[in-house]
Amino acid sequence: MKRIIAILAFSSLLVSAKASDGDSSKPYNPAANAKVDIEQAIKEAKKTGKHIILMTGGNWCSWCLRFNKLVTQDKQLDSAIKANYIFYHLNYSKENKNLDVLANYGYPQRFGFPVFIVLDGDGKRIHTQNSAYLEEGKGYSKSKVLEFLDNWSPNALKPQNYKD
Repeated sequence: MKRIIAILAFSSLLVSAKASDGDSSKPYNPAANAKVDIEQAIKEAKKTGKHIILMTGGNWCSWCLRFNKLVTQDKQLDSAIKANYIFYHLNYSKENKNLDVLANYGYPQRFGFPVFIVLDGDGKRIHTQNSAYLEEGKGYSKSKVLEFLDNWSPNALKPQNYKD
């Protein structure tokens, strides 16, 4: 039974990843089982020493798609994410609002979309980022996004970096 559950969980993650990788213009998968996918992301984060970013929004959200385009097409941002984070597109749409998942993270939808939830390697929420603070003009500021990624990376939160 555990093997079947593990296979189903892994399959769900693959389906979610395929939906995200297969069409980068539609990175959110309304059919994904976010609870299972996030548990898998936590396991991966523990294994790799990374944090997790849950980018909450939907394929209907132009600002969500702008952000996704920026971080996947800009090599420096893409590298910063891949080096420090497990990145997951947490769907919020009329098909699947994932309200129970969002309730566990303090109702981040109050900030609008996209909203970023940063989890540590144990799955504990350590930050919720309102994306409005990362905007510039009709898009996002690369320097603000990079600062956000750097400030919440695993290395930024190591106590030994702040000794006298």
